[in-house]
Amino acid sequence: MNQLGHATPTQAPLEIMKAAYDELAQQTPFLPSPESVLPALLALRKTHQTVEETRAYLETHKISVENAKRRLDVEKSNLADQQALSRSLQNRIQSLREGLESRMEMGPDDMARERIDDLKQKKKHYDREATKLVKALRKFIEKPLAGMLAAEELGGPVVGDMMDIDGDDLAAGFNSQGRPKKAKANPDLDKRQRRIDEIWGIRDETRVDGMADDDRDEISAAAAEMRELIEELLNALMQSEGDSSSAYVQLSKETAATRFLVRSKVAQFHPRDSTRLRLVDFGRELDD
Repeated sequence: MNQLGHATPTQAPLEIMKAAYDELAQQTPFLPSPESVLPALLALRKTHQTVEETRAYLETHKISVENAKRRLDVEKSNLADQQALSRSLQNRIQSLREGLESRMEMGPDDMARERIDDLKQKKKHYDREATKLVKALRKFIEKPLAGMLAAEELGGPVVGDMMDIDGDDLAAGFNSQGRPKKAKANPDLDKRQRRIDEIWGIRDETRVDGMADDDRDEISAAAAEMRELIEELLNALMQSEGDSSSAYVQLSKETAATRFLVRSKVAQFHPRDSTRLRLVDFGRELDD
């Protein structure tokens, strides 16, 4: 206050605020009644607001969480691979140590016998695998390759263009467009046999498979031709002893079988003589 007893300008607002506070402090505050739904509404609004904020947060961080999960999966996979590799290396090191220790105790004769036994086991394994491959090759030639070879030889589609070919289609033949002709009700068997003999040749009475000349059809003739050609090519390759110029087989004519082997890159013609054919020496390429 100043000397006249009046409040200064800075004290007046404070006194007003104090008086208002004292008055309000003496009054009972306004609260909703116990039956009021206002508290529930306020709580519901707050809950809804929290849920919406949580959803928005999750949406903004969804991509980063997915990326983190993917990185975690990749790292887990890498860790498993590293652990497996580590175990394999440890087992290999242990095996080498044990083998080295045992070899140090072996004499020259024992080491030679061990090497011979190892080579014998490998030879047995390769013989079994070769037998499986030969059986699989024969099965593939007999069905479905032989039918497609016969169709191409008879003027039909190239091998691979028509997969389902049966004896009736081959007996009927193919037109100039390479499409199957309509099968006849009573086909001329003698004419069919003469056509087989003209294309695949007349065979000896003594056959490896026991089939007489009159009993064979187009499929069996094509299969026999392919088997004989592959056998001849393999024998020539083995006898050449690595000399590619000596691995060629002289062909009497070009057939569907020879064309198929060349298209499949299994065999190749001589660069200057299309009547000579040899297998591609894959083993020689690996050795080089």
